[in-house]
Amino acid sequence: MTDALLLDVRNVSVSFDGFRAINALSLALKAGEMRAIVGPNGAGKTTMMDIITGKTRPDSGTVTFKGHDLTRLDEPVIARLGIGRKFQKPTVFEALTVTENLLLSLKGIRSPFSVLFARESVQERQRLAELLSLIRLENMADFRAGDMSHGQKQWLEIGMLMGQEPDLLLVDEPVAGMTDAETMATADLLREINKTRSVVVVEHDMDFVRALDVPVTVLHEGSVLAEGTLDEVSADPRVIEVYLGR
Repeated sequence: MTDALLLDVRNVSVSFDGFRAINALSLALKAGEMRAIVGPNGAGKTTMMDIITGKTRPDSGTVTFKGHDLTRLDEPVIARLGIGRKFQKPTVFEALTVTENLLLSLKGIRSPFSVLFARESVQERQRLAELLSLIRLENMADFRAGDMSHGQKQWLEIGMLMGQEPDLLLVDEPVAGMTDAETMATADLLREINKTRSVVVVEHDMDFVRALDVPVTVLHEGSVLAEGTLDEVSADPRVIEVYLGR
């Protein structure tokens, strides 16, 4: 891990109809870091990711990624810069196989027609094998995505995002609806991805956050309430009051 900042969110605010969803939020992420973002509903977690990916423009503040001011760019440009976003609900092509889904996602120009009727290149076959191994779906390469479990679809979509070769992966509540075994397997997957990519994970499941074993940022009312290890923030009286409820 280097000390270089990959993402620098600085003093960002945004309001919707008079409600301040993000309030002077500052967050810095080093290259190679994984961070868990937690907080009560309405804390601003999703809006924060909307701002980073260009879906929402802030009223004030700056968001810098690899030296680029993201507040001046739109979503497709930001995605091409190297930010991938995984929403809570999996969005895969259910009629296609796992391999076809991954092939469609590979960085480069591939149309749905070419996926169905053109042969993969040697380089594409190698990359597909790497992705299938990463998401632990080698044995399901020829399965229709629609026939897989919820957890497997989540892993497939993470694999599809990795096919775009992002430098930063934003993941929104990846283990919602998963079994305990799938939840722990997802923690393993994200730790493996973090060996080569920076990752931001928004999550409510504290067992999952503990399994990630990464720094935690607690948001409340659109700003940072606390940062530290999970044990440190869990012992913070402010966090207990507004989030943990102990």
